[in-house]
Amino acid sequence: MKLRFLLTPMLAFALIAAACGGSDDAGGSGEDGEIFVSGSSTVEPISVRVADEFFKTNPDVNIAVNGPGTGDGFKLFCDGETDISDASRAIKDEEASDCEENGINWVELKVGIDGIAIMSGPGNPIECLSFPDMYSITSPEAEGVQNWADANELNAAVGGSGDLPDAPLTITAPGQESGTYASFIEIVLEDLLEEREQDITTRFDYQSSANDNIIINNISSDDTSFGWVGFAFAEEAGDSVKVFSISEEEGGDCIAPTAETIADNSYPIARDLFIYVNVDKAAEKPLLAEFVDFYMDYGLTTAVTDSKYVPLDDAAMAETRAAWSGR
Repeated sequence: MKLRFLLTPMLAFALIAAACGGSDDAGGSGEDGEIFVSGSSTVEPISVRVADEFFKTNPDVNIAVNGPGTGDGFKLFCDGETDISDASRAIKDEEASDCEENGINWVELKVGIDGIAIMSGPGNPIECLSFPDMYSITSPEAEGVQNWADANELNAAVGGSGDLPDAPLTITAPGQESGTYASFIEIVLEDLLEEREQDITTRFDYQSSANDNIIINNISSDDTSFGWVGFAFAEEAGDSVKVFSISEEEGGDCIAPTAETIADNSYPIARDLFIYVNVDKAAEKPLLAEFVDFYMDYGLTTAVTDSKYVPLDDAAMAETRAAWSGR
């Protein structure tokens, strides 16, 4: 069997499962020469690069990589349908419980660091947004707000300046299946949501998509739009979008996302990236274990860097490799 690939806007190629495969093929539970990786669209470019390079010395392997979102990926993983789950957040307690109930034993491996880029169209006059600013337009309390200025009363109440511009507001952003969505809530909104006794979620009246390129296309076509994606996708978009600098508090230091600010944690919206490996399948399928071995070398270094994410420092990289070898 040969590894198949197709062109995508984000990557030179993306690995896909054979179109005629049944549930065993898609589930990664068939022959040793079949590996199925699913989950985060943010981590997907790293896994695609690892799979492509691994295939060069293992031409009979059939590797499928797709990115429906971290949450959807964990559902497949905990149902035993995949070998590896890409994740742009750590596994939730309820997801871990589902894995346990289904007898899925896993190891968590941190592979890199990413920042969440907050974006608008290239003509937006705003340069910096605070956490209160973003709360006032994306929280459940912002439901129905269609103009930035309509959020000013709430903005002032949660610690903002109350001077958001009089301009139409359209939002395109990840949906609930996405780890980028969950990370945005956890990092940006959660403290204020709890303080104001709100549900831990966003407003629901915006256009959501699991496809980062759709989000970027919508954002780029509207100068006063709002949305967020992983930093690498925003950087790939170049001048077609405006990426805001971010401060946690109103009047605080405004930090732009760069590889340096994400690596040193000065950028306020950074998060770890992971893969989760089914250790029982790795024991049963030597080629899967070899693939993860390769991930721990090429993946943590070249693939992370080539995907425009931030590599782990030496100590964190050693910890990840120790977690895999000690599984």
